[in-house]
Amino acid sequence: MTSSPEESTDSLILHTTDNGVSWITLNRPEALNAVTWDQRERIIALLAAASADPDVRAVVLTATGKGFCAGADLRSGPAAGRERVPGDVARTIRLGAQRLVGAVLDCEKPVVAAVNGTAAGIGAHLAFACDLVLAAEPATFIEVFVRRGLVPDGGGAYLLPRLIGPQRAKELMFFGDSLPAAEAERLGLVNRVVPADELEKTARAWAERLAAGPTRAIALTKQLVNASLDADRASAFAAEAAAQEINMTTHDANEGVASFVERRTPRYRGR
Repeated sequence: MTSSPEESTDSLILHTTDNGVSWITLNRPEALNAVTWDQRERIIALLAAASADPDVRAVVLTATGKGFCAGADLRSGPAAGRERVPGDVARTIRLGAQRLVGAVLDCEKPVVAAVNGTAAGIGAHLAFACDLVLAAEPATFIEVFVRRGLVPDGGGAYLLPRLIGPQRAKELMFFGDSLPAAEAERLGLVNRVVPADELEKTARAWAERLAAGPTRAIALTKQLVNASLDADRASAFAAEAAAQEINMTTHDANEGVASFVERRTPRYRGR
């Protein structure tokens, strides 16, 4: 196993790259990993770096302690403490929570969420934006906004109906009840629930399997699936054909076809 640790100078976000997998870990357990402005910017930067680095072929997003992410820390950021003016709220959401969720959706590598504990508000949406979601048995998901008299942000009203349909999404958002991991799996918000002590092991196995796959084909597949619910059939079919045309220029596509013809296991390089 090869490993090249690259821990962030900001200890609130830990970062390592191991076997082609970028591990991004929220590390503010005393606040249940409520995400600060600095943490958000670091995560966005790391996801962009993962997209650009051909040696990174998958990403895991996880956290330390009992919480995955308790939402946004509203006390942090450049505007904290000053008088609010018209436009501040919309700008803060657009440049903050929406950018964070968008960075996950737009990352060119598959992103696996390993949800170790409570995921509330933007923390839940951060998990739901990931391509695959693993949850420890004690994990819970909470659409906490209604409890504070707020509208869901961070893309929640975009993500949830696409994952579980409008009625289920409204139930979660109207009531703000805590959703146990097992129920989240039943609804389709979580791919797999595992015992807490097996979460990291399972996330590593999934991510390393993704990292050994045809990286560009997976990236193009991610783009097609993410765009599919906003596209008509003609547009979706055209995008699919264009993606396959692009993909056939890659080493991995040719390797996949050659290995099939030669009846051997493919050796993908992520190129």
